[in-house]
Amino acid sequence: MTRKTLPLAVCTLLGMAIAAGSGCTSLGPQPGFLVYPIPVSPLWQKTPEDKKHIHERYDRTPVLPPIPPGGPTIAIDEPSDDEVMRALEEIDPVQGGFPLLHEEQRNNVRIVKEKMADFIDPPRVYPLIGPAQVHHVRWKCTVYYTRVTRPGWPIPQHHVDESEEVIYIDHTHLHMVGNVDEAASPSPPPPGAM
Repeated sequence: MTRKTLPLAVCTLLGMAIAAGSGCTSLGPQPGFLVYPIPVSPLWQKTPEDKKHIHERYDRTPVLPPIPPGGPTIAIDEPSDDEVMRALEEIDPVQGGFPLLHEEQRNNVRIVKEKMADFIDPPRVYPLIGPAQVHHVRWKCTVYYTRVTRPGWPIPQHHVDESEEVIYIDHTHLHMVGNVDEAASPSPPPPGAM
């Protein structure tokens, strides 16, 4: 061996021994470059989280107890501000701008909610639910806000626009019909049957 390769070989063996004894190794297949973390845009991370959030909170149809005869109809609460802003973001997105090139914001947001329709369909039988009625509640949500747009290239500018958007949100849910506790409480036997 030459004078340069001997110290290099010794240093390499010493480095491998230190790495093997320090716990910096892994067992099993070595995927190579796939081991290193790959940066992901925050927008790409947020999109699946938003889909999961919407599915958990707003995409399901709840089944409520029966409506008492002659009593008031029990409806789901009015749409939350979060639900209205997510619906507005689907229609007119402002997320995902490029910093210093093009940015958009919504400031001074005010939401007005009005109930437009509230009606109940006749009872029918639904699979896995049984007899139920569909309760339709339609809301008109007007969103007033200040839209701030900052295009930063080629000439930095600043646009302020007073905007108004109208969003219609339907809250549809089911009400059970009849005696829901029929299976839990059996009917008493007719008189004289004993």
